[in-house]
Parts: sequence; structure tokens; C-alpha cells
Amino acid sequence: MDPVIVVGAGPVGLALSLALAAQGVPSVLLDEGPGKDEPRPARTVVLREDTAALVERLGCSELHREGLRWTGWRSVRRKQLVRAVPLGEEEGTVPLPAPVHLPQHALTRGLRAAVAAQDLVSMVPFSRIDTLEQDAHGVTVHTREPGATWWRGSYLVGCDGARSTVRKLLDIRFPGRTAVERHAVAALRAQLPWPGEAVLHRAPPWRTGGAEVTARPLPDGVWRLDWLLPPRGELVTPDALITRIRDTLEGWCGETPAYELLDTGVYTLHHRLARRWRSKRAFLAGDAAHLLGALGTQGLDEGLRDAENLAWKLAQAWHRSASELLLDSYQAERRAAVASRLRAADQSLPILRGGAGLRTLVPGTARGHDTLLADGHLGCGPLGAPPSYAHSPLSPQRSEAHASVGTAPGAPAADVRVTAPDGRTVRLRDRLGLGHLLVILVAPGTWVWDRRHWLTAGVMPRLVDAVDALPVKAELLVTESYPGATAHTVLLVRPDGHLVAAFSGVRPAELFAAADAVRGGSADPARDDDARTPSSSDRTADVN
Repeated sequence: MDPVIVVGAGPVGLALSLALAAQGVPSVLLDEGPGKDEPRPARTVVLREDTAALVERLGCSELHREGLRWTGWRSVRRKQLVRAVPLGEEEGTVPLPAPVHLPQHALTRGLRAAVAAQDLVSMVPFSRIDTLEQDAHGVTVHTREPGATWWRGSYLVGCDGARSTVRKLLDIRFPGRTAVERHAVAALRAQLPWPGEAVLHRAPPWRTGGAEVTARPLPDGVWRLDWLLPPRGELVTPDALITRIRDTLEGWCGETPAYELLDTGVYTLHHRLARRWRSKRAFLAGDAAHLLGALGTQGLDEGLRDAENLAWKLAQAWHRSASELLLDSYQAERRAAVASRLRAADQSLPILRGGAGLRTLVPGTARGHDTLLADGHLGCGPLGAPPSYAHSPLSPQRSEAHASVGTAPGAPAADVRVTAPDGRTVRLRDRLGLGHLLVILVAPGTWVWDRRHWLTAGVMPRLVDAVDALPVKAELLVTESYPGATAHTVLLVRPDGHLVAAFSGVRPAELFAAADAVRGGSADPARDDDARTPSSSDRTADVN
């Protein structure tokens, strides 16, 4: 079968090719540029806990070398501290997860290094497409000079940014709002009073502070500072930006400390959403499908989630064929999640930027407004939390066998420690992205016993048989505990880490039905002739 063609070698395209390779799918990565990025210290990205874990699984080591996990979050209004939040793991507390902050060129470099070590990915520089044709069996594209040639692929994914050529060739509209926010940005090395902590300062009391300034730390004493600019006007000259920097540092430190200016820029943020994310065998992902970024939301986070969501579905289609429902579910799940994020940001903007709008719907205090802003920056609430696919077309019908646990169906599963049948104990996230479902048995006390004993004891033999009979490949794992789950609860988790369902006990028929729903049903019924559908006598295993 022909490889998948990925157009665009930014972080999303690189991540998608690596995610496909992890599931045994070859890809051709067409890079419009020379295959390397110019360092821009002022252009940084913030990765939430789930997307940072994805990037690490894909082999990007730059997160440890050039990224920094924030230790805290501070919100200040005028001269008053409104909120201080500890981040990361601390003994005896359950703080919010710490985002990872790093330069985008460092992330791209790390992903490119992982691609270079991957035999299943062929990256081709200076390859800008100008023609796209589809038929029942694949996609054909033509790249212009200097490397003019035709390429054939089984599927194609456009990860080629906001001005996506793929989106234009597919004639997909990209409506939305222009210039939602403007920011002046500077990257500098200096000693600020909050090492390791991110700071949001609203209505700073100095003349050039504007409405809002944010400081986000990077390694080696480097900071990215963002000043929110008025919607229109105010040309930001170099002299004006230097004045802002000096006034801001003086306002925070009492006097302007010594600093080294590394990079500056002015960024305009847009909110747009493509009408369609799939056209036959072609898909859109990342900035080609959506633009967001106001109020601290991170477009790259959503682009990486696009790649993770689409990769396992394309892998299913490439290896075994897939139903139209499975491929359509990418748009149904991801477009709905991003649309919800954009809607939340657009509804919050009038409240937080001084308009009347929906002011009556939220507390009018600075603390209430700060909570909304912190959501976007820290990955919480409607502006930042990882998406849930509760209404996915792949969701199984609920039955009496389904059990309630601490994770709602469709939400990301908790990252508990699990033991594989070979005896290895790892985090659940370490088993994601391999193209198969995960079946997890909650069995307290299991780790006390040698694997050869518990693998043949209690409900395990019946569960092993039930997993072997599933219509798609699945890995059986065991955990000591799971939030909200009782002993002998069985969890079914998708390859991208979202919970499908939880069952009270071993329920072969219900487990089979849920796994069949996740794959969108069979694309070719003949392929399932050897799959044993559990009989009614297998419906429930006695867990006592």
C-alpha cells in the first residue's frame, strides 16, 4: 500500500509522521522549506501535560534540554497579588500539572532529529505542492520546481499552516475572525523576582504597561514577555519596545536590572475554523484546520492533538482498512473540540477586555476574571482542558454492564501505573500511540504476586480469552487502582488515551461491542469471519 503523504514539516506534520511510524505506517513528509528552522527565541510554545507526554513518546528529547516546567503561576492586578498557584508534583498536595515552555525552533529541531532516525518517514525538502488529485484508491500530488515530480499516497494530510495550499486545492472555506489580539513580544535574559514561575500582570501601574503583560520563564534565565496591544493602531517601534521593556522590568524589580535582549516581535492572533477537515482521502490538521491563541490558548496543543487523534485511525485504515465512520470521526471529534475552545474564547473576550458582552454571566471581581485567564494559560476549564469526546460517533451504547469511574467516557484516562503481561510496570501513557486498544483490569494486590501466578488466577483467564476475541488488536494491562473504580473493574481505552467504557467485571459480549464501536464497525465484513463474537453464555464472569 502507498505511504501517507504529509504536507508541511512544522511540529504538527513532524508529529503526525512520527505517530504513524510508531504504528508501522510509512509516510512521505513534503517540506516546503530547506529542512531546518531559523532560531527565534521570541517564538515559543507551551505544551500541556498530555501534549508534552505525546512529544516525549515520539522521541523528542529537546523538552528536557531546552524546555522548562513552570513551578508556579502568579496573577497580579495593579500592585496586588490576586492568585498564586503551585504547579507540578509536590508531596502531600495535588497541584495543577505544570506546562512545559520551550522555543518552537527547539521543538521542531527535536522532532526533526526523531524523524531522521526513523526509517518509515521520508522527508523531502523544497517540495511545495501545486496539484492534488484523488481517486478511489489514493491521492496524487505534484510538487513544483526545483524538485518537480509526482507523488502517490494512500491518504494525504495537510499540515501546511494558516495559508494551507492543501486547503485551497480542496476548496475548503476557512471563516473566522481576523486580528482578535495583538501582542508585542520580547525574549530576554534577566533576573526576575519569580524564578521558574509564570506571571500574568493585569493593569500594571506604569505608563507603558498597557492592559496586560505576561512573563513566562525558559531555561538559563531567559524570559518571554508579552504585552497586550490595543486592537488598532499603536505602531510598535524598536524604541517604544525598549521603553516598554525597561519600564516593565523596573516596575517588577524596583529598578531596571541588567538584561540581554535576544529577540523581539509583534504577533497578531486570529480565530478561524475550516468548514471541513476531511475531503475523501485528504485531511487537514493543525493551523491548516484551525487558528486560535487568544487568552492564553495554545494552537499548537490542539494541532498535536489532531495528529494523535488522526494517526491511529489512518493506521487502522492502512493496515486493515477502516470504515467511513472511523475516518469521519476525526472531523467529528476534533472539529467539535476546537470549535468549543474557540466559542469559549470568543465569549470570554468581551468580559476580560472591558466590553459589556456577557459580563453578567461571570463574577465581576478581578479574581473571577483571573480564573478565566488562568484557564487558557494553565490548561484548565473550557479555555484549556484536554478535550473529551463524549459525543463521538465511536462511543458505544451504554448498558447495565457499564460502570462509573473517576473518568467520564470520552475523557482522557488517568495516567495510572500499569503492569503488562510480560511483567513490566510502566505509566499508562507509555503504552499509548501503538495502534491498539488497551484493556485494563483493576486488581488490588496483584503486584505482590509473581506474574505467572496472577496471570492464571481469578478472572484473568476469562479476560485473556475475551481480549483475544476482540475484533481489533488490544493489549491487556493490570493496575492496582484507578480513580473511582472498584476491584475487578475492566477499562477499555483508545490508542490515543481516551476512555471508551468501564465495565463491572469481565463482560466479553459488552467488551466486544465497545471495541467494535471504537473501530467504527467493520469496513469489510469478510475480514471479521474469524473474530469470535461472544455468546450469551459468556456475557458475565463472576468476579467473586
